[in-house]
Amino acid sequence: MSATITGVLDKIVYANEENAYLVARIKEKGNREPTTIIGNIAAMPGESLRLFGEWVENKKFGRQFRVDRYESVAPASVHAIEKYLGSGLIKGVGKVFAARITAKFGSATLDVIEHHPERLHEVEGIGEVRVDKIRCAWVEQKAIKRVVMFLQEHGVSPAYAVKIFKTYGDKAIDIVSKNPYRLAADVYGIGFKTADTIAGRMGIVKDSPMRAEEGAAFALSELADSGHVYYPVVELVKSAAGMLEIDETMVRVGIDALAAKGRVVIDGEDVYLTPFHHAETGVASRLSSLAAAKDKASAVDAEAAVIWPADGDSAVRWVEERNHIMLATNQKQAVIASLTSKVMVITGNPGCGKSTIVRCIVDIAGRRGFRVLLAAPTGRAAKRLSELSGKEAKTIHRTLEFKNMRFLRDQDNPLDADLIVVDEASMIDIILMYSLVKAVPPGASLILVGDVDQLPSVGPGNVLRDIIESGSVPVSTLNEIFRQAQDSMIVVNAHRINRGEKPLINNAVSRDFFFIDAEEPEKVVDEVVSLVTKRLPAHFRVNAVRDIQVLCPMHRGIVGVGSLNSRLQEVLNPPARPPARPNGAQVSRGGRIYRVGDKVMQMVNNYDKDVFNGDIGIIRSFDFEEAAARIDFDGTIVEYEFSELDDLALAYACSVHKAQGSEYPVVVIPIHTQHYVMLQRNLVYTALTRARKAAVFVGTRKAMAIALRNDKVRKRYSRLGERLQVEAKRLAAGGKWLAGGKVRAGA
Repeated sequence: MSATITGVLDKIVYANEENAYLVARIKEKGNREPTTIIGNIAAMPGESLRLFGEWVENKKFGRQFRVDRYESVAPASVHAIEKYLGSGLIKGVGKVFAARITAKFGSATLDVIEHHPERLHEVEGIGEVRVDKIRCAWVEQKAIKRVVMFLQEHGVSPAYAVKIFKTYGDKAIDIVSKNPYRLAADVYGIGFKTADTIAGRMGIVKDSPMRAEEGAAFALSELADSGHVYYPVVELVKSAAGMLEIDETMVRVGIDALAAKGRVVIDGEDVYLTPFHHAETGVASRLSSLAAAKDKASAVDAEAAVIWPADGDSAVRWVEERNHIMLATNQKQAVIASLTSKVMVITGNPGCGKSTIVRCIVDIAGRRGFRVLLAAPTGRAAKRLSELSGKEAKTIHRTLEFKNMRFLRDQDNPLDADLIVVDEASMIDIILMYSLVKAVPPGASLILVGDVDQLPSVGPGNVLRDIIESGSVPVSTLNEIFRQAQDSMIVVNAHRINRGEKPLINNAVSRDFFFIDAEEPEKVVDEVVSLVTKRLPAHFRVNAVRDIQVLCPMHRGIVGVGSLNSRLQEVLNPPARPPARPNGAQVSRGGRIYRVGDKVMQMVNNYDKDVFNGDIGIIRSFDFEEAAARIDFDGTIVEYEFSELDDLALAYACSVHKAQGSEYPVVVIPIHTQHYVMLQRNLVYTALTRARKAAVFVGTRKAMAIALRNDKVRKRYSRLGERLQVEAKRLAAGGKWLAGGKVRAGA
């Protein structure tokens, strides 16, 4: 039967902020023992709540109150007010200041904060800055609570109230009321199903035109997240109609409406989200125009004219003498091609000399006096490029000067460069590639360097492969393993895996490649934990947290990212026991527990913080007064509000996809038939090539064999290669527009 209870939230036992589910203790007036409550509640210890629900009996935990809905009420006692303020809910007020404020104002504390915040100056240690923080935080919390109540009225979990408020501010309720489907696109963590639930509660019927439009847009967006730049309209209609459980005709009408509003582009029988169509056509046009330009950037250093660009052999001899090396034939050809090509690709597997070629090209350009820019998609890749070349390298975002959600460098404000070299180009998706090529000045050269056999970009497109297969720009393929690289079983086995051959395994004599057999999933996990925490740090003299990275094919399952992170955190960074040690402080967010000293990964791009998807950091401290964490990303300390910790995940283990563009001294790769759906040759190859000093596979040889046989690269719908070929023919025909390879009459 329905019931109502009122009390102060005393302690949170368990919190999963992904669905707002809480197990907590609440103190009711007149009851000595706290009451256990369960349900979807966005509240903090110290809050006074009126809860509506029913009593249930749990076989293991006894009598509990299951909450259907709730409302926040003013704290009933000075003690409750102190606990409420000290819970971290109000930024700028921790336990110390909560005690001082309530000691000064007693039961009138909340009235002072609400109506007379200037009186907070009367409290010792509170100055103007802290008063402003408290005032702003109080106003924000009231607004957040309004959003929570609004969502609750429509039967939706309040878990994402803070994110919704931070996205829309005071306009949150108005925006959600007009079009709840915007939540799926605008708020990280809220999917279409949640938005659709809100819409249904607001009276938007199943077959409404808005739902058909938004459902089709969401389906196309989901397909883009899977790597597709476009999708065939017939398949998209079927997919969206099945998801929405409506007639296909309605979906097609919805797609046409999206096109009329400019949100999608229908190109023949294909449908693009508008930014992807602009990007794909723009990359094809811009890249082709750059490649077709005849003039190389003019020389700056007249004394060096003999080596650039007239005499490629002289340039090769000069750079060989400078670096005390002898280039192989295909390396020399790559260097010579770079002297005259406006756009070119250098590709090859590990140990084939890509880094050497880059250093040679940069040296020649520098000798010539050219302005050279080096860039890579991720911070780690840029750092490695700097080390290999001896020149400064930046992320592509930094190179293009990303600010206020846009790149400052573009066709109207191009880069100040004569030569632009971009490493790890297999990671570049179609959107980022378009931003890059727009900023390349007409007189400059662009060299893309990457391993086309690695996994494709996380974002949509297969840019590097499409460019290579189009035949529209010169490609230098390095395929000879050099003598020094042949001593590395990582390199030798990477090439064998790439050819579909079984890796050579001899744990007794190998110095850098090992395979540990483990049949049971639990045994795989135990072996991984033992390797990371004890055996590898002792053998290779490396730091378990900083230098070892576990790379998993999948997120879920016993041998998945989530499970391994929990186990590794438990051993490498356990909770403090008395006497407390520095990593004793911890914060619970999104069902995860974060501790000082934890290794964490950014899961989404955050342009304001200059931290990007896949960046790894270490939690250095928590500030409970300011409700903030300080995280060290390669020497740069970045502050996160506790509500922003949802954008992070533990990173003792991560997916292979997240490791693209990074190298680690030691990698441990669990491989098991539990990973069946993800076992692909290029995934295993990518994981292995992340290792610099040692790689250890743990699992079954059967799983390895399955991966080696599966060389089918998952198809991504992209027309970049086709568009590049058409553009090349058009430019070759004097700039006239071509269709089907022929000059159209009257063009």
